Amino acid sequence: MRSPRLAALELRRFGRGRLPRAALVALLVLPLLYGALYLWSFWDPYSRLDRIPVALVNDDRGASADGKRITAGDDIAEGLRDSDTFDWREVGADEARRGVEDGTYYLSLTVPADFSRRVASGSGDSPETGALEVRTNDANNYLVGQISRTVFGEVRRAASTKTSRSFLDRIFVSFSDIHDETVKAAKGADELKGGIGKAEKGSQDLADGLEDARKGSGKLSEGLKDLHRGAGDLEDGARKVADGTRTLAGKVNALDAGLGPFLEDNEGAIGDTARFVAGSAARLRGDLDALEKRAPAAAKDARAASGTVDEVHRTRCEAPAPAEDTAPPDPACPDLERARDATATAATVADEVSALVTDRRDDLEELDTRLGTLEKQARTLADRAPRLSEDLDDAVTRINQLNTGAGKVAAGAKKLAKGLGTAETGALDLDKGVNRLKTGADDLNGGIYRLVDGSGELAGGLHQGAERIPDYDRQDRDRRTEVMADPVRLVTHDLHKAPNYGTGFAPYFIPLSLWVGAMVAYMLIPPMNRRALAAGASARRVALAGWLPVLAIGVLQTVALMSVLHWALGLRMARAAGTVGFLFLVTACFAAIVQWLNARFGAAGRILVLALLMLQLTSAGGTYPVQTSPGFFNALHPFLPMTHVVEALRRLITGGGLGPVWQACAVLAAFTAGALALTALTARRRQVWTLDRLHPELSL
Repeated sequence: MRSPRLAALELRRFGRGRLPRAALVALLVLPLLYGALYLWSFWDPYSRLDRIPVALVNDDRGASADGKRITAGDDIAEGLRDSDTFDWREVGADEARRGVEDGTYYLSLTVPADFSRRVASGSGDSPETGALEVRTNDANNYLVGQISRTVFGEVRRAASTKTSRSFLDRIFVSFSDIHDETVKAAKGADELKGGIGKAEKGSQDLADGLEDARKGSGKLSEGLKDLHRGAGDLEDGARKVADGTRTLAGKVNALDAGLGPFLEDNEGAIGDTARFVAGSAARLRGDLDALEKRAPAAAKDARAASGTVDEVHRTRCEAPAPAEDTAPPDPACPDLERARDATATAATVADEVSALVTDRRDDLEELDTRLGTLEKQARTLADRAPRLSEDLDDAVTRINQLNTGAGKVAAGAKKLAKGLGTAETGALDLDKGVNRLKTGADDLNGGIYRLVDGSGELAGGLHQGAERIPDYDRQDRDRRTEVMADPVRLVTHDLHKAPNYGTGFAPYFIPLSLWVGAMVAYMLIPPMNRRALAAGASARRVALAGWLPVLAIGVLQTVALMSVLHWALGLRMARAAGTVGFLFLVTACFAAIVQWLNARFGAAGRILVLALLMLQLTSAGGTYPVQTSPGFFNALHPFLPMTHVVEALRRLITGGGLGPVWQACAVLAAFTAGALALTALTARRRQVWTLDRLHPELSL
């Protein structure tokens, strides 16, 4: 008999009575107890958190900051009441403590009394951090405590963000105020720069003026030094003049004593004599004029006369006489010779006089001038001769006055010399002071010049600073406040998002259900067909005859389970047909493995099936990543079939690449073929009866 007919006969046994039919129905719905019911129990727990009672204690007393009332605790309480997270119940601190202890409340959140004050302190000199107090009790429920930590993390971030927005808003307002004040400062720096520029020009003018003053003080010092020396000479000269006038006064007084009576007695004779001198001087001046005019002509005439006499003398006395002439010499020759010598001498003298007149013309002019002066003075004396005694008295008086004045001049010159000495010292001090002032003015000018540069840099820096300091309007301030209060946002891109817990855990619980279904099926169906064994059928046929009925039941289990998950619970599969087809292969593999364990080890095989299930559940990574498990489970992870089933179902249900699916198909096919081969080998051994088979040690 072929294997499919043997399998059909095996299944037909379940239709022979009520109990077998009930057992078959129970066998078909058994995976629902592990799969559908379990997934249903926590399909979407986060959507029902608003049913969990928790205590809210708001002790915040509020605070004031910048003239505004802050009630951060009330804001948080209102936000929590409006949220869908937990069933918030506002109670007192004591009631909240008792409720968390006895399980009335799963947890409590306390807003302390100074919460608003601490939040408002961010704008003061001593900022403090506000603290929200959470009390949990894991004895009530551990997962609620874990969920609360996530929820309250969001609450804390929301409260911190709101507080930061208020604080940052004030900062941005301060930026605008700083910008306006910096602009004013920049304008003031521009005015300061202009004023310092004028001051720099003034300091330069001062330095130039002090340079001129320094030169002038130097000249003044040198001049006063020269004046001091001159004053010394003046003092000496004045003293000598005083001594001279004193001597002159003495002599004049003595002369007046002797000469005064003489002048009174001889005024007429003095006048006559003076007039005579004047006349003689006038005639002498006339003779000088005549001499000057006649000297050249006289020299010329003298030379002509000398030449004539010389010619006569030569003709008469020096011409040779004929030899035969014996006449005696001219008796006039001696006279002519003397006349010749006299005229030659006269001509020489006349030439010398003419040359003298010509060469000493300046002296003659000076002599003429002096003779003119003498004539004038002589005439003046002749005119004043009648009053000479009176003039002498007047001269004596004047000379005495001169003597007195010279004495005063000598005394004044002495005082002047002393004063100029003091002035010279003062001028030296003045020159040194002006030099120091000039140096200071140069330093001042250099400092102001640097100050001009500094003020320019200050003005430029303030303008640049004003440009760099932001000046935000209300809209821009709100936008920047929002960004800086929450600068980092988590943008999640879930490539293949599972919509709820049930969908996320379905790849884990579906193979668990099918394994349990195969395990229970082989509790009702023998792993190897006894009729086939008794009939001596081939081992392969025996193995298939025991495997196919459970496979058929597994297919029905799969269809029932996936129908309930999809239509009743709302499981959405990215590849529905692929998922169902893959689960048929999973059912075939699990059935083959459970069959072999039961066929090979008998009653102990059932325990091994359960143990293998536990090992697969703990090493498949169905809940937490397997990397978080101990090393033992990490070592088992790649070698058990459920590992590959879970990974493949995740891709088929939520989406993704099909690489793990094809790998899982190959692994499951290998496990199926191997398990069937081992079952066939076991069937061949079982065709030989032994005492152990007749009387087993353990029966379940």
